Amino acid sequence: MGTMTEIKIALVHDDLIQHGGAERLFMAMIETFPKADVFTSMASAQWKSQISNLKTSFMQKLPFKEKLYRHYFPLYPLAFESFDLTGYDVVLSSSTRFAHGVITRPETLHICYMNTPPRMFWEPQTYFENFPYPFKSLLNPFLSYFRLWDYAAAQRVDHFIANSKTPQARIKKYYGRDSHIIYPFVDLDRFRSAPNPNVPLADPSVANSDYHLIVSRLTAWKKIDIAIEAGNRLKLPLKIIGEGPDFERLKKLAGPTVELFDRLTDEEVVSYYKGCRALIFPQKEDFGITPLEAQAVGKPVIAFKAGGALETVIGGKTGEFFYPQTVEALTKALEHFGTAQYHSEDCYAQAARFSKKRFQRELEGFVEGLYEEHTRLL
Repeated sequence: MGTMTEIKIALVHDDLIQHGGAERLFMAMIETFPKADVFTSMASAQWKSQISNLKTSFMQKLPFKEKLYRHYFPLYPLAFESFDLTGYDVVLSSSTRFAHGVITRPETLHICYMNTPPRMFWEPQTYFENFPYPFKSLLNPFLSYFRLWDYAAAQRVDHFIANSKTPQARIKKYYGRDSHIIYPFVDLDRFRSAPNPNVPLADPSVANSDYHLIVSRLTAWKKIDIAIEAGNRLKLPLKIIGEGPDFERLKKLAGPTVELFDRLTDEEVVSYYKGCRALIFPQKEDFGITPLEAQAVGKPVIAFKAGGALETVIGGKTGEFFYPQTVEALTKALEHFGTAQYHSEDCYAQAARFSKKRFQRELEGFVEGLYEEHTRLL
């Protein structure tokens, strides 16, 4: 890794409780800089067993952290500002909420991979749209304080990396800072590997089905309900894989052709990807990895025309867009959708542009270039 093997690096992440996209990205950072020390506010027992050089804050001692970690959010700023990072040449933080708030020496280079500025602080109207009005009004003083803290913390960062154009625009608007885009990756090996013969499929007919698929966390802002309604209207086979607070409401909306699955193995999920006609992506995501996962198995995507999908789906070649974000627009897109014009080779080639090796190569090169520049200026 050139000069990077000679310097001391700290990697910082919000928390290590879940196993989502941000955590997969962070693990790729650890693989890129294997000698780095790792800092996080708190970690589950499973995560602690995975990372040997992991350092946690006082929040590690909080009770029931694996269930209540979101409710402890007022303590996160204190946790990250309490880390002693004086011995490091480079700090690379991976942040969606708080990790960029670490305090470093003037001579330490702090680079933040910002998945997105915290939506709960900067876009509370949409983030809390399903919360009752009295609750939302009580939050306002706290959100004002956290916006001030978040802005101040962002000014301590030397350089930002954004994961796509949407968070890049937010970083500029909310923090007044420029950023460099390095796209996340899709795990191509996960979708190329042969299915495990010892793991039965949830549906034996999955490989020959003619269904559409959604893979998503089930929360209201993801707009899964418009896909369910479109499936109901067209009597279209639709399978939805995901967990989340909106599961029961969505299950009640589902007609006879719509199925919801909340607990599947990874092998089963991959099998459903391989057997689907197309992936439906009704939400606006900053980036969104599931369209790339579908394309990695050669399947096209029907996506809402906004956010990260505009950077990962090629209209007319690897999928189609619908607009606006309504049942009517999606229904029309599904009525006119045909798979004959799409080629699995094109879909896979598009997914391959977002490989893990590419992500790690770009990240390492960017950090190394900035460090060389930084040391010249000292």
